[in-house]
Amino acid sequence: MEKKIYAEGHRGFAALYPENTLLSYEKAMDLGVDAFEFDIWLSKDKVPVLMHDCNVKRTCGVERHLRDMTLQEIKKLDPCFETQFGDKFKGQVEVPTLEELLMLVKSKRPETLLGVEIKEYTEETVDIAVALLREYGKFEDCWFYAFNGRIIRYLKEKYGARTMGYPDFQMGEFENYDYYDEIGLNMRLMRSELLPFYQAKKLPIHAYCADTSEDVEYCAENGASLITANDPRPLLIYLGK
Repeated sequence: MEKKIYAEGHRGFAALYPENTLLSYEKAMDLGVDAFEFDIWLSKDKVPVLMHDCNVKRTCGVERHLRDMTLQEIKKLDPCFETQFGDKFKGQVEVPTLEELLMLVKSKRPETLLGVEIKEYTEETVDIAVALLREYGKFEDCWFYAFNGRIIRYLKEKYGARTMGYPDFQMGEFENYDYYDEIGLNMRLMRSELLPFYQAKKLPIHAYCADTSEDVEYCAENGASLITANDPRPLLIYLGK
């Protein structure tokens, strides 16, 4: 990972395709991103599945929690994100498992880097996810993200993972920045008077979500080493890709 600025698709290519679906990840890879970010929860039967929210209402239109559903039940959901895309993707996508994503990456573009957001703050979630990533030879190609200090510390102490946490006021169970390899700053913070405070920590900055050419240029000029975008096209143009 010796590149100056990495281009990362947020939840795949979320601006144009239903987030955290194989279609979204595939389109992000087609576009040419270096990496994409995704979110992990465990199903009731302990299978890591990919969705931003634990409650599936926003993207699937059903008032259920992933942890209360078996994988078989989750596979019956339609994460077409109707409130954003209407009927365009209805019946065309499903909630993927982490293993299905790893199989896609292996077959389509094995060099793709992965932004692994641990959304369920349990050591069990980390253990199961890391085991799968190692099985597919992708652990070393990951940044691990979490809005929880205990999980960041666990990833670093047990696995030596490459971690990215967030500013202390955004974190649950925050201790300190000692277990961070990198820090994630949203566009509001990137453009705020707090930016010099975080730059002074000398941690590589992941800036998210820079969806316009102006945001991309601003992040690049202010030291971001990785830039995340829902729409990576302005970012890739800026990077000459």
